[in-house]
Amino acid sequence: MTTVAPDTGVGPLLRGWRERRRLSQLELALRAGSSARHISFVETGRSRPSEEMVLRLAEQLDVPVRDRNALLLAAGYAPRFARTPLDDPSMAALRAGVEQLLRGYEPYPALVVDGTYTVVAANRGIAMLLEGLPEHLLSPPLNAMRITLHPEGLAPRIRNLREWRGHLLAQMERQIALIRSKELRELYDEVAAYPLAVSSAAGPAAEETGYGEDGAVGGADAPYAYLALPLRIEHDGRVLSFVSSISTFNTPMDVTVAELAIETLLPADPATVGYLRSLTP
Repeated sequence: MTTVAPDTGVGPLLRGWRERRRLSQLELALRAGSSARHISFVETGRSRPSEEMVLRLAEQLDVPVRDRNALLLAAGYAPRFARTPLDDPSMAALRAGVEQLLRGYEPYPALVVDGTYTVVAANRGIAMLLEGLPEHLLSPPLNAMRITLHPEGLAPRIRNLREWRGHLLAQMERQIALIRSKELRELYDEVAAYPLAVSSAAGPAAEETGYGEDGAVGGADAPYAYLALPLRIEHDGRVLSFVSSISTFNTPMDVTVAELAIETLLPADPATVGYLRSLTP
């Protein structure tokens, strides 16, 4: 008979997720249609939850699909969710749809990343922003966080690097708080240790679009009201402005699909719109 170590059984794992979500046993029980007594028995190992209960609790705790498999295994059940490689023939329709979306978004930049920000697809708008970067950063596997914050990457071109860097690191911190990923933690530690790069667009040659004299977003003399923090990045002597939007798949049933995110960079001002459209044949 196979036994499960006390600290890796389904009870302690569920308790860990519950505490991470800052829910009491009663709150979780009410959400899952159970009782606080039953939740307590499950967490202490006095009761073995059914497969349906494991999945129901995981749903209410917003456990990532990958970790739902781990909960099922710890409870003695088979994994429910496959992890299909993106290049598998069964993923052909998904790949085609994503590629069509990326092409349709051009000339604006858009890309697809996995759970550790590895770029799995990108359009020509992204390729434009990456022009001139050193080969060692562009060699596969390309990582969006690394290439953005590395002092030899996009960082010197980003006018509001301190703000944008803070936004990206906070985004990673939220993800680390939600999921258990050694790879994501290691990536965070790496990029957080990068020194702040000196902007290569700090001189008068770069044409500004919509910022105060101090370079702050939404300065007193800024002609545009930015409703979200923009990415201000230099390209070919101009400073382009984008706001970022991230989309994921609803109710994914596959680990690979669950960890994909589509990021689109929407022009944040008319000058950026005009410039990008002028590049379209």
